[in-house]
Parts: sequence; structure tokens; C-alpha cells
Amino acid sequence: MVDTPEIKPVSINRKRHILFIAFSGMQMLDLAGPQTVFWLASQRLKKRGLASYECSTASVSGGLVPALEGVALHTSALVDVAVNETDTIFIPGCQDIAPSVEQSAELVEWLRLSYGIARRTAALGSGAFLLAKAGLLEGKRATTHWSLCDVLRECYPAIEVDSDAIFVQQDEIWTSAGVATGIDLALALIEADCGREIALEVARELVVFLKRPGGQSQFSMLLQAQTQHSVAFDDLHLWIADNLGRQTLTVEHLAERANMSTRNFARVYKEKTGRSPAKAVEVFRLEAAQRMLEDSSRSMGQIARATGFGDEERMRVTFQRNLGIAPTEYRKRFTREVSDA
Repeated sequence: MVDTPEIKPVSINRKRHILFIAFSGMQMLDLAGPQTVFWLASQRLKKRGLASYECSTASVSGGLVPALEGVALHTSALVDVAVNETDTIFIPGCQDIAPSVEQSAELVEWLRLSYGIARRTAALGSGAFLLAKAGLLEGKRATTHWSLCDVLRECYPAIEVDSDAIFVQQDEIWTSAGVATGIDLALALIEADCGREIALEVARELVVFLKRPGGQSQFSMLLQAQTQHSVAFDDLHLWIADNLGRQTLTVEHLAERANMSTRNFARVYKEKTGRSPAKAVEVFRLEAAQRMLEDSSRSMGQIARATGFGDEERMRVTFQRNLGIAPTEYRKRFTREVSDA
């Protein structure tokens, strides 16, 4: 039996209470990553004399809760949580979400009852399934770990599943790909709460980017290539990435680099990677252009030439075809405001 979250008076200028939900088999990094981010932000806020974050961890029954990695966390009971004094609820993911969802009826009900009382809710990776089970993602756009996107889509067809995004904000609910992207999401929340300066200081302390934009892909061409059954083209992929400015990355040239006939290379490459050689080169160029748009102040023409597109129009058409957005708009959304040439 789950009690309705207790309504308590909210004090003015109180600390932002970040509540992390724990359950048996959760992934430790989903909690530890964001908790460290908020702890570091609190240190910098305190130095400025500003209200900081206060993190706590709770579970349905309280007590010690074992994580997937074998570490047990001490938790308070959800019944003791003042939800209306909670700023953000964080829900981790786990390796095998199906039994966790089925065995978490009390937690799912608590999430349903808490919705709209806490200011916002964030689910990391497969934690999105708990929000979905509670009916909180219906009609909303959301993401989860790439390996579970099809499952989430099939189980909950009313959810608009974005299988590419690192994290998604839909009104007061945030979902992420989980694992390391929980850090990206926490940094985005801190930037929204406290401004870019605090978030940047935390990112520097953690030796990570301030953010990988939520609209960025969970995938990269090189990462996908590394997950294929064959490693026959690893060296070729690295060479392509280092030579994108060349205008001679034709199928014939790539076949020569791979020491194969053109016809056999095209057939085997498509069989092993799922893409034609020409499409692979296009995606490599697209990703390189995205990084330059995010991380540099180079002009569109400079980026088009450096990545092998040759001219701005060809780059623009490629962005529209693959991302549904022009390079200029991509830069506006995802630039990291750097000034290198």
C-alpha cells in the first residue's frame, strides 16, 4: 500500500532537494554520476553564498539497497519523503528492466502520485520504463538507452520514442540514454537552474564537456563500426576519419585502401556495416561537421571544405536529409560558445 505523498509547507529560499530513487539491481553510475555533479555544484554555490543542492536517496522500504555492481546504498523510506519540498526526482536504470518494473508496483504508484508535486522528474536509461508504467510518458517524447528504444516503443506505443537523443526534456519530465549521459543531463539541469558559469566550473572539475547537447546522437559512425561482427574495416574507418578533407574518397579509392576489388569491397562493406561506402563517408563527414559547428567558430565555408563537402550547399543538403535541420540552425541550438578559429 502506497500512501499519498505528504504535503508540507515549502520554506522560502530553501535548498533544492534532489531525490534519488534506489531499487535492487539499479546501475550505480546512474546515481553516482549525477550525485557527484550536484555535489560539486553545491560547493561552488556555497562559495557564492547561494542556496545549494541537497541530495538524498530513498527506496520503497528504506534500508540497504544493493546496486547491480554489488555496492549497497543506505536509503530512507519513500513514505518519509516530503515530495512537495523535492525539486527533482531521479530514477536510475538497471540491466534487466522487465522484472524490475513488474516487481516495483509500489514504486510505480508512488511515482504516479508524486507527479506534479515535485518540480521535475528525470529518468536515466531504462528508468524510463518505470515512468512509462506509471503512465507519465503517454503522449510525450522520451528516450532511453539505445538498446531498449524499440522495446519501449513496442510496449508503450503512445510514447514518441527518440532513439537517437542523449537526453530529452518534455515539459517537467527529462529522460536520458542513461549510464554516462546521466552526467550530461545533470549538467543541463544545473545550467538551467544556476547558469552557464556554475555548470562550466563543474564540467571542468569532472574533466568533461559542459554538455553534449540533448539533440546529439547516442551513436557515432566509428562507435557503430566498432560494434559490428567484423573488424575488417577498422583501419579503413580510422583513415577515413583522418582524411575527410580529401575529395577523392570514392568507392574505388576506398577499395584500393582496403586492398580489395571495387565490386567485392562494395558488397562486403555493405554486408558487414549495413551501409554503402558512399553513405558511410557521408555520415563521417556529417559527424565531423557537427563537431566543428558545436566546438569552433569556423565559418560554414571553412567547415564544408575541411570535412570534404566542398561547399556550403552540399553540406546544407546533407544536414537536411539526415538531421532535418540546416547547419546554421544546428549551430544556434548546440554551439558551446567557443572562440577558436
